[in-house]
Amino acid sequence: MRALIVDDERLARNELRRLLAAFPEIIVEGEARHADEADELTRRLRPDLLFLDIQMPGTNVFDWLAGLDDVPAVIFTTAYDDFAIRAFEVNALDYLLKPIDPARLGAAVAKAHAARTPRPEATAPLEQVFVRDGERCWFVKVADIRLLESEGNYTRLYFDDERPLILRSLNQIEPRLDSDRFFRASRRHIVNTTWITGVAPSVGGGLLLTLKGGLEVEVSRRQSLAFRERHSL
Repeated sequence: MRALIVDDERLARNELRRLLAAFPEIIVEGEARHADEADELTRRLRPDLLFLDIQMPGTNVFDWLAGLDDVPAVIFTTAYDDFAIRAFEVNALDYLLKPIDPARLGAAVAKAHAARTPRPEATAPLEQVFVRDGERCWFVKVADIRLLESEGNYTRLYFDDERPLILRSLNQIEPRLDSDRFFRASRRHIVNTTWITGVAPSVGGGLLLTLKGGLEVEVSRRQSLAFRERHSL
């Protein structure tokens, strides 16, 4: 499993490397001192796993993660037991408090193995996205997103009971979605077809889709034709 260590403290990076030597299955392919350095390395090396400090100079790590097309598994390493840990406790793969306990590191590595899936190619559909809305953060499986709704240069995601905005337009996101699963219903909406529970005619020759949870989405007349052909309606 290929890993990248991101920490602004050289001694902390060295100590983590020393501890990871006990796990030959973890190959540390690079180190970065902050998110700006990590960005170039992550996009070039495409690691499976990030060991990521939270408090570092430069770009906020949460903002950086939100800008990645493909988010590796993340294990946070931090000396601060504050909102970040609470926010990521159920969403990140794991978090480790400094000084890092070898047993806790071993448990985190085991989680990484258990959760590992093959890393997609750069042109493959997104499988997971990092979402930040204010101080709330999520790692979201794309398959769990029911609906994407355009709001200018932003996009609102609908998953679980959440509806956060992300700083990307619908047109930017669409090419990275699985076209077998997601359907462009209109200029404003992309629907995850696996969440559709009902299809009904609407005014003007279009369609009205009902999603699990009760959401309703109007399909434009032009896209209704494509939807009917796609689903043999």
